[in-house]
Amino acid sequence: MGSESRRPPRLLLRGGLVIDTDPHPTVHPHTDVLVEEGRIAAVGPGLPLDGDDPGIEVLDARGMIVLPGFVDTHRHVWQAVLRSAAVDESLDGYLSRILGDLAGRFTPADVHTGNLLGALECLDAGITTVQDFSHVQYSPEHSAAAVEGLRDAGIRAVFGYGYPVFDEGARRADWVRRVRTEHFGSSEALLTMALAPVGPSFGPPETVREDWLLARELALPVVVHVTAGPVAPEPVAALREHGLIAPGTLYVHGNSLPDSELRLIAESGGAVAITPAIEASMRFGAPMAPRLRRAGITTGLGADAVTSAPGDMFSQMRAALTSSHFEGGDGEGPAVRAADVLRMATAEGAAALGLGDETGSLGIGKSADLVLLRADAVNLAPVDHDPIGAVVTAAHPGNVDTVLVAGRTVKRAGRLVHGGLTGVLADAQRSAERIAALN
Repeated sequence: MGSESRRPPRLLLRGGLVIDTDPHPTVHPHTDVLVEEGRIAAVGPGLPLDGDDPGIEVLDARGMIVLPGFVDTHRHVWQAVLRSAAVDESLDGYLSRILGDLAGRFTPADVHTGNLLGALECLDAGITTVQDFSHVQYSPEHSAAAVEGLRDAGIRAVFGYGYPVFDEGARRADWVRRVRTEHFGSSEALLTMALAPVGPSFGPPETVREDWLLARELALPVVVHVTAGPVAPEPVAALREHGLIAPGTLYVHGNSLPDSELRLIAESGGAVAITPAIEASMRFGAPMAPRLRRAGITTGLGADAVTSAPGDMFSQMRAALTSSHFEGGDGEGPAVRAADVLRMATAEGAAALGLGDETGSLGIGKSADLVLLRADAVNLAPVDHDPIGAVVTAAHPGNVDTVLVAGRTVKRAGRLVHGGLTGVLADAQRSAERIAALN
């Protein structure tokens, strides 16, 4: 089970190489971070320690890089049990095999296992917040299982209620209301809800209007895939035309959108989640990061689908950075820098999800969502030249030593502390075998 019931300890991270990400990534060598009541209480060198206080734990962070936990702004978490099932598929192949064939075979138990495994995978790689675009809601029981999987992992998550793409009968507003009431009716420390409808790129205007009005009724933000067509070649303009465009909307991908659409997103207070590894492998279009920087749009990164791409944020940062090199800069440097993608993976990602006041940086009072990397690993040492560049271009999940979510340790000394990990892996194997065996 997750760790929400345990009171987070007072914790002092002593002497780490700290990288904060707000207002821009900045390196602070030999710096302490004090955590109290699950929140960041102080950041600075040589913070005083009351030696008579038996309630404080001191973690020696020398030889570590300390930074905010990564924020994944777009992932279909339930697909963890379908890992690498569509590596060589195009988008059409992915839609046909994963969403058209395998998704309908998932029982609520499979969804729980997929979400728990996927969330633990995130935590293991230093991702402390994930936006779960969960378009596998075949019944209220599937939804309950998805939410419980996230909760059992102890991750911070925005659960995006999505309708199954190829099952119109599962598009039920009453089910959405039920999930909102039963699972998100009271204040929830780590889990919040969004609506993840099909949207104007793929759905008829009357359906889009119903979905957006439902989101308004339930006070839910909207997370939506966007592309130029096949239904609306300018989907954001279509939302504006029907009075549905709203601040806080998170648009996903958008590689084929014209610049006029990006301007509408910026002007309306929307944000964009890009998944550069998937967008390249499934040939969605040109890299988005440079265009989004020019448009001034808050941008987050996501792994999207582990059926076809890696699930760690280091891979996504590298994909964003290297793909952006295809587009030249302004003569004074590249269009997108390592510091830019680190912000996308942390502070900007949090802002894109509406969680910028809660996580994504090391501001005093923010939640202690932290990741500690082993800076003395052979693939990182020495980090002195450019610690930010080293995190973005050289680090990998094997460097993640310790992970905190709201001050609670979910990974320590390189190992997840989840008590049921062996059982989760066994359940995932059984789910994968059963799903693949069905005809």
